[in-house]
Amino acid sequence: MAIKIKEFINRLKEYNTTWKTEPRSGQLHSISVLFDTPDQIIEAAKATANAGYKKFDVFTPYPVHGMDEAMKMKESKIGWIALLAGITGAITALLMIGWMGGIDYKNIIGGKPFFALPGSIPITFELTVLFSALVTTAAMVALFNKLPWTSNPLHETPFMKSVTSDKFGLVIEAADKHFDERNVENFLGQLHGHSIEKVYYPIPDVGKTKTPVFDLKFMGVIAVTAILTAIASYAVLNKVLYTQPFNWMWEQPRLNPQAQSNFFGDGFGMRMPVEGTVARGFIPYEYKGMPDSVIKLLANPLALTEEVIQRGKVKFDIFCSPCHGYYGQGDGRLKGQFPNPPTLHSEKVRNWQDGNIYNVITNGQNVMPAYDKSVAREDRWAIIHYIRVLQRSQNAKDTDLEGK
Repeated sequence: MAIKIKEFINRLKEYNTTWKTEPRSGQLHSISVLFDTPDQIIEAAKATANAGYKKFDVFTPYPVHGMDEAMKMKESKIGWIALLAGITGAITALLMIGWMGGIDYKNIIGGKPFFALPGSIPITFELTVLFSALVTTAAMVALFNKLPWTSNPLHETPFMKSVTSDKFGLVIEAADKHFDERNVENFLGQLHGHSIEKVYYPIPDVGKTKTPVFDLKFMGVIAVTAILTAIASYAVLNKVLYTQPFNWMWEQPRLNPQAQSNFFGDGFGMRMPVEGTVARGFIPYEYKGMPDSVIKLLANPLALTEEVIQRGKVKFDIFCSPCHGYYGQGDGRLKGQFPNPPTLHSEKVRNWQDGNIYNVITNGQNVMPAYDKSVAREDRWAIIHYIRVLQRSQNAKDTDLEGK
């Protein structure tokens, strides 16, 4: 890993030296050669790599399979850069979330810890991808593609025009440590290529910079052009070609909760359901608002199974035990903040039919509120099965003790 980092630093230093230093005009940059077929360029690349040249490149009008192996190209360093950037993004996200939630702005949400790793995974993933994408793109542009250095001497040469059309080309740079002008020319001639050409650094025009993106006048023109374009676009789109903004998602013909309505005579915007209507999937309770004494034909539809009893226990502990206690003895946990209910083990309740208990749970009784809105229909019946289990456990008969 340390070797990879060192190579990356050396590459960065080499890049800075390359594009910041203006080469002497007319200096030899490279020697190029052209080939007519993919097989010829493959063999030429193999021969050049075997001859020990390192600073050479191959140009083809379309991708040629096997070129990487022929050129003996090493594995790209871009993967290591993406890995390091991704790890940095993940660590940054975790440190940011940990500091925000655990140090700077502590807030208890649903009893969760100040720093919960499962909830931090999405943000950590996002920053990992973001850092990796941005750094990898910047490295490819600045280090591997050597931008903004845009004055490559190969541009506008007959060689480049040929390799972007129907020819295959190879270039050996003069910066290679094994480069000798006469030896390279002889070597390229032995590869059975044609159009061997010397490529020189161009002579720059007087008063012009090598890379105009760093010229202050050029940057000023770009800035002024951007500002004028923004002003003109705003004026044309908002004044000349003005159209109604797309605000129908915000301004809708609707009423907010508790808002007044001018449409209805009573002025209320919130309306009661139409009398007699039933919501889809809802089974209305036929004894709604009636006392338990009228219940005659209302049986428990759930089978008495271990699964149903366990389900009733869970719901009983959640909704019933705060007042009735965990065993239904009327010793809840409210400690006088609410009137204690009667025990569920009284003779009256034990002799009740399941439908009577269901009616009390659904409609409420005395100070007990109705639970039809907070407890599902099947859960109410499951609670009744569990109440029967509690009653039998607290009022066991001799036959129960005998296992009958």
